[in-house]
Amino acid sequence: MNGRLFGAGAALCALALVGTAATPAAPAPPRHGLPLGAADLTETRTTRTLQPGVTLTRIVRGADAPAMAWTVEVSIPGGAGSPDPDAPPTALKDESSAAELASGLRAKGFAARSEKVTTARTADYAGGTLGWRVRVGTFPSEAAATAERTRLRAAGYTGSAWYTGWDGDAGDRGPWRVDVLTIDPKTFRGGLTASYGPDLENRETTSALAAAEGATAGINAGFFVLDPKAGAPGDPAGVGVYGGRLLSEAVDGRPALVVHDSARSTAVSRLTWRGTVTVGGTRFPLDGIDRVPGLIRNCGGTADDTPTARPLHDTTCADPDELVAFTPEFGKETPKGEGAEAVLDRFGRVVEVRTTRGGTLPAGGRSVQATGTYAAKLTALAKVGRTLRIDGGLRDTKGRPFTASRDTSVLNGGPELVRDGRLHVTPATDGMVQPGNPSFYYGWVHKRNPRTLAGTDAAGRTVLVTADGRSTGSLGLSINESAAVAKALGLKDAINLDGGGSTTMVVDGAVINDPSDATGERPVGDALLVLPDRP
Repeated sequence: MNGRLFGAGAALCALALVGTAATPAAPAPPRHGLPLGAADLTETRTTRTLQPGVTLTRIVRGADAPAMAWTVEVSIPGGAGSPDPDAPPTALKDESSAAELASGLRAKGFAARSEKVTTARTADYAGGTLGWRVRVGTFPSEAAATAERTRLRAAGYTGSAWYTGWDGDAGDRGPWRVDVLTIDPKTFRGGLTASYGPDLENRETTSALAAAEGATAGINAGFFVLDPKAGAPGDPAGVGVYGGRLLSEAVDGRPALVVHDSARSTAVSRLTWRGTVTVGGTRFPLDGIDRVPGLIRNCGGTADDTPTARPLHDTTCADPDELVAFTPEFGKETPKGEGAEAVLDRFGRVVEVRTTRGGTLPAGGRSVQATGTYAAKLTALAKVGRTLRIDGGLRDTKGRPFTASRDTSVLNGGPELVRDGRLHVTPATDGMVQPGNPSFYYGWVHKRNPRTLAGTDAAGRTVLVTADGRSTGSLGLSINESAAVAKALGLKDAINLDGGGSTTMVVDGAVINDPSDATGERPVGDALLVLPDRP
């Protein structure tokens, strides 16, 4: 391992968004509006300049939309005890099972119906019938739907009050609220950088991360660990490069957003990761960086991981036999647990071998933790005073080393939305199509949710987008709608970042969107920040 820990980098391409300094705009003609809902909807765009080269555009579409109906969707909560508020519920069944459930509900006095759910084709998924859902009643308000849900629960069923505007039907009239940051490198003299806060293992709000850096604006960024059972909360669940330092390995082959301090050459790149540990002339594979050994959030690790080595979103894969490197950026202490840990000084010399994992690191030092069969091997070879070499890095789709300068940040995301100016949505490749669990796709991809998007346009501008959702005041976007919006905004390449309750945009110290969590702004793993002009 060299002095900058692990290298990162590769061929990059340009990015951006649409926007010019202006006063509030009149409703745009339908042909120029976002491709959301009916073609005749009103749409307003209000743009202001935040600093030279940075504009903020708020787009409101269908503001005068009439209220839609509420219903109750009968469901089984997603994931046994999952604390993730964005975990989609199990709501789809086969046709006969759904019909049987609906019939049983009707026999108990509920106005139940089964409905077929079909989804559109994407670049790597055929779409078609996902399954059948069961819903109860049609109500004019959330309160009425919630009262029916309470009655269902008393009868032994689970379900959720659901606004039908969140279904994703093409003819809906909104409303939608979308905020767009555009950074033009031709006139931008500030900085564009990612921040994870004081350490990787804890979460902070986007507004706190922005305030700590004195940022003009910022958005939430990559996926991260939320459940302590899945790792260290706040740790990136995929690639993370900050200030040119690789601090989290890639989910194998998934897309990432690559940005530079100058806001030039922003790109969407698919990356892989490989690493090794060499000690006493013996080389071992390195499984990861700065994460709890044995837990691989979003999967996409090595061949011996279970249940898969392929990306599988919101799933924690396992591997009992791992070697994981740690840097001081992880936190005050490395994770505690069974196994062994070789502690290194700044020169890569072993200064301590721990027979259980966890503890502090020396100034400028690192460590390697070993679990399972690797624990005895590391203990036998990593003698105090011996040099332990850690090598690791990213590669692009052609297998070329991806090197990063000190001004480079790389943030995880997925799926891809737009490639070379064309819709290119990749949920199957990126692990959002889960075998035997169509409800995940239904809740995460097909339905409307708050979304955070980023990309680049042909003019070389970086574009950062948030779309509010899970409210009657802004319906949110399906993944296919997200791609269509990105393309309509002029993006040549675009990626989906973390969304749901994480979706946040901060401008001049204030959260300007409406985060969907009931508790308000959610603490996240990292954020992408626009810094003020340099003196």
